[in-house]
Amino acid sequence: MTTGDPARTQPRLKREWAPSPAAFREFLAWLDGGIESNGERYLEMRRRLEDYFWRKRCEFPDRLADEVLNRVARRLEEEGGIPDPPARYCYIVARFVFLESLRSAERHRTELPADIPRIDLSGPVDDRLECLEQCLADLPASDRDLILHYYPDDQRARLERRRELAARLSVTANALAIKACRIRARLERCVGECIKRG
Repeated sequence: MTTGDPARTQPRLKREWAPSPAAFREFLAWLDGGIESNGERYLEMRRRLEDYFWRKRCEFPDRLADEVLNRVARRLEEEGGIPDPPARYCYIVARFVFLESLRSAERHRTELPADIPRIDLSGPVDDRLECLEQCLADLPASDRDLILHYYPDDQRARLERRRELAARLSVTANALAIKACRIRARLERCVGECIKRG
């Protein structure tokens, strides 16, 4: 059992289980679908599951991804086969694991702030960009760094960047999202006021 801060306690697995070497080889072969990938399909599936749990703002996406893969491997060993395509079945199991994590008494989730009133940011694009640059410059350096890293252009880069950012700041995905939301609200207010001033 994990000790330490109860808010950072990792979720308990439903049933501790580790595949035997033979069961793991069978699982890899099932994921590969008959085309040997040297474990690449496994790593890709694990990364996709981590991203799934990250987007759901789960506390321990890597642990939950491992739990999904263990459950699928266990079922494959027990039943000798799974008729669904690998990715589809893994996501079915992931949904159940996610719902279980929500019910877990060990999971402490902070609610996102109340809806922020929309601010009129209409106006010429150049004016808006100039105001945004001014407002970004007025932010404390740490907030400016956070918001610029939180919203990169590339969707794939966005997930990776947010994961790295949360780890660097030693905060949960949920806490990072709340902080980014507050900084963004401050920026929107600042840009709105700047546009009104002309």
